[in-house]
Amino acid sequence: MGTGNHSGASQFLLRGLSDDPALQPLLFGLFLSMYLVTVLGNLLIILAVSSDPHLHTPMYFFLSNLSFVDICVISTTVPKMLVNVEAQSKGISYTGCLTQVYFVMVFIGLDHFLLTLMAYDRFVAICHPLHYMVIMNPRACVLLVLMCWCIIFWVALVHVLLIMQMKFSTVTEIPHFFCELTKILKVTCSDTLIINIYLYVTSALLGLFPISGILYSYSQIISSLMKMSSSTSKYKAFSTCGSHLCVVSLFYGTGLGVYLSSAVTRSSEKSSVASVMYTVVTPMLNPFIYSMRNKDVKGALRKLVNRGVSCPLWVSGLSSL
Repeated sequence: MGTGNHSGASQFLLRGLSDDPALQPLLFGLFLSMYLVTVLGNLLIILAVSSDPHLHTPMYFFLSNLSFVDICVISTTVPKMLVNVEAQSKGISYTGCLTQVYFVMVFIGLDHFLLTLMAYDRFVAICHPLHYMVIMNPRACVLLVLMCWCIIFWVALVHVLLIMQMKFSTVTEIPHFFCELTKILKVTCSDTLIINIYLYVTSALLGLFPISGILYSYSQIISSLMKMSSSTSKYKAFSTCGSHLCVVSLFYGTGLGVYLSSAVTRSSEKSSVASVMYTVVTPMLNPFIYSMRNKDVKGALRKLVNRGVSCPLWVSGLSSL
């Protein structure tokens, strides 16, 4: 097997979740269904937030951004997998692989940041309600989101630039269903010391600060709730955090599962299945969590659906005139 740079390895081979031909139709149907449900669910959240004036608040602004990022996360990985399964091919071009690495890092990183911003929003709303509209004004919210985009854009770009300096075998097989950074580092022929150091430092910083921000926000929220004398006020205040806590638990729980599965087991299949939870299942469940546990979102979705049902009737009435 010859060794060369990326020009020699014009494409990589994605091993996928299973080599069993009998499972390919099942995997195709399952992942296609999950992809459509994820896109539809998150798109409904975005439309509900944008169409209902009562939801034009910082909390739902961050939620709509989270839904958009979730659509992008699953759209970066699953469509290529579906194409490969349908075409009975495992190939992905060198450029396509680096593109996947870049956008997966960007959108997963944005998930971290947005969940932190949502926790901070709840902290300000509960602990500093009189200053909420001053602190969380629309301009500040937009600037916070743009800052998150800028940070993760450059962090992911440096990772990709470092990968471009590496050499790969002429035929390189990646034991995953998409191009993940850690999997690529395991199959390169080059020394990975520099990129591993950069990976560990950025992962520590970009992981430590969001988690610390979430923990601090909720510690202050719990402290404020303990000082409230009315149980009704406590329940009302904490109920606004319920959906976010569920999403945070799901996101970091599945992320921890991916890390532990990679560290404990050498089985690429088990690691890939854990990544499915992180990159596919979590974006799919987020809109259900917010729509089922949040009365405002449920009300907005109901109005949106009713409007969609009545619109064709109104159009058909005009056409009959």
